[in-house]
Amino acid sequence: MSSREVIVLTVGGVRFVTRASTLQQFPESRLARMVNDDDREFKLVNGEFFVDRDGALFSYIMDFLRTLQVSLPTDFSDYQRLQREAEFYGLYPLADLLSQEHLLRPRLEILEVRFSLQEMQTIFRIFGSCSTTIEALAEQITVFTGQQSGQGWNSPFPCQKPLIPLPLERPSHHDMVFLCGTEYSAGDQFVARYVSIKPDNRKLINGTNVLGLLFDTLLKDGFRLISTRTVTSEEKVECYTFERMKRAAGLTIMVNQTPGSSGVAQARRNQVQKGK
Repeated sequence: MSSREVIVLTVGGVRFVTRASTLQQFPESRLARMVNDDDREFKLVNGEFFVDRDGALFSYIMDFLRTLQVSLPTDFSDYQRLQREAEFYGLYPLADLLSQEHLLRPRLEILEVRFSLQEMQTIFRIFGSCSTTIEALAEQITVFTGQQSGQGWNSPFPCQKPLIPLPLERPSHHDMVFLCGTEYSAGDQFVARYVSIKPDNRKLINGTNVLGLLFDTLLKDGFRLISTRTVTSEEKVECYTFERMKRAAGLTIMVNQTPGSSGVAQARRNQVQKGK
């Protein structure tokens, strides 16, 4: 790689090394003009460009130029300052996205688990403010059913007959219902329901064990427990509320270039779903 292809910038005391082509993604920007020696405000000192601007915010500018996507940390709050920096560098497509702050801010997501412990079985009902999270969780949870003889709630022995997967109850897009444990069938026969939550391969019949595994799954997925309460003591219904900050969908600039032209023909916004 020639020295002309590598550009070194010191922005507010922070040093960046990148390709010239990265800075030329938007040919009408000041960074592209800097590479072409067409902007006198950017001083070349000892082979490095010196820019008297915010170096921490420039790291997000560089990430945008490298990926053409705006994806900010969940704790980011300096939208207006970053917009001003984008305008200073002449990156107006980025400044336009940042002006629509509501699209970029992370959103608080609430999940509620209701746990009803009965004599021989447990009923779970999960409500979520985000339907896509409920859909993803429904794909992880599988209920298996089978018959067993003379065994009750706490039996450590699996059914002799093959277990059959059951669909989860979905009253709406925002909740699901499932059961585990046993219920009396006929004679000495019991219908047993086991619950499995991916990626764990165990099939659990005890409701308390299923609740513990569900908690572990939610905590690993970024949720945190914020409250517990008893809904009805007579029916033994407990409610557990979780929350997490869900990263906003990534916003991508699509750059279309016409053949034989170094300029940007068009820039448009697309939303790209990232993560859960």
